[in-house]
Amino acid sequence: MENFKFYNPTKILFGKGTINNIGEEINNFGIKKIFLLAGSGSIKKNGVYDQTISSLKINNIEWVEFWGVQPNPILSHAREALEVLRKNNCEAILAVGGGSVIDEAKAICAGYYKNDIWDLFEDDRELTNALPLFVIQTLSATGSEMNSYSVLTNEFEKKKWAFGSRFTYPKVSIIDPEVQMTLPWRQTVNGGVDAISHVFENYFGGIDEESTLSINEALVRTIIKTIDELKLDEKNYKARANFAWSAALALSGLTSCSMRGGEWVVHRIEHGISALFPDVAHAEGLAVLFPAWIKYIYNYKPIIFKRWAQNIWNTDSIEDAINKFIQKLSEWNAPTKLEHLGVKENDIPDIAENAFMQGEIGNIKSINYDDMVNILRLAL
Repeated sequence: MENFKFYNPTKILFGKGTINNIGEEINNFGIKKIFLLAGSGSIKKNGVYDQTISSLKINNIEWVEFWGVQPNPILSHAREALEVLRKNNCEAILAVGGGSVIDEAKAICAGYYKNDIWDLFEDDRELTNALPLFVIQTLSATGSEMNSYSVLTNEFEKKKWAFGSRFTYPKVSIIDPEVQMTLPWRQTVNGGVDAISHVFENYFGGIDEESTLSINEALVRTIIKTIDELKLDEKNYKARANFAWSAALALSGLTSCSMRGGEWVVHRIEHGISALFPDVAHAEGLAVLFPAWIKYIYNYKPIIFKRWAQNIWNTDSIEDAINKFIQKLSEWNAPTKLEHLGVKENDIPDIAENAFMQGEIGNIKSINYDDMVNILRLAL
């Protein structure tokens, strides 16, 4: 195995009724006023908001609410939120929602110590501080509840970029799978695709790291099994819980140990899609792109793709495994072609140009602009 560093300081409270602990957890840090960041208001329908506010009141914690985080969160909203946070002298952020809310919260926490939030994404210098972040997670997908990464769209420059720092790990994240039982099927599927993609993006960097590769394979098999079970019964708590924990682990750092940085080509190209088509959910773009990328790249590293075919899809044929992957996505009603996303062939050059703004990417093969175009054409 290659040498590696593993660091994850986030405390997880997992299970039914754990939202009631958020006030006490914030209190343990001596914080008396928080900035509650949320999305469109679904947490007022599923009971999460009431549980959260009750816990804050019991623990004498003041809060300021700020709503409206959208899927594919945008810079202008984050800037506005930071201004309100500063005016109200809040000491920390409590993100209540899914990955988009958590990602924007990380950008605000870190942006508090910058001239502008977007400096985090353009500047390679190490961050030196961030406001404390607490999380109540309501949608398992991105793993943002247990990592340091944030993705934000600069809608003015059409850039959907990412950053991460050791200062932006959540202090405490609460995962109560029970509150996810009322999610629309589309969001459950998107969560499954997102989590699988995060594992694959690390997995394909491997060669002979039996321990990490086996962990990754087990997580993917668990995610597939639990999404299948939820398709039959969306209120299956056992399936929800096992999926929620797998999704959190998928991008916690555990799956990347000794994986040589992984393979993030699909992630980059998808950011090019949703930067130009903001109504496209990140996971839906990943569902379309991942099989196309595997078709394009597997001959450059056949050993790992052969293992993937055998241990995930129970076949010796990589092509057969790709078809089984696409079939599984179709069974879940996930998109499998660019046309399902409203993307046409004449959009491909613009998407590739956007994705290439940060330069070449790829460890198995260095992917240039022309490669991106070819991968996108395979996804038509």
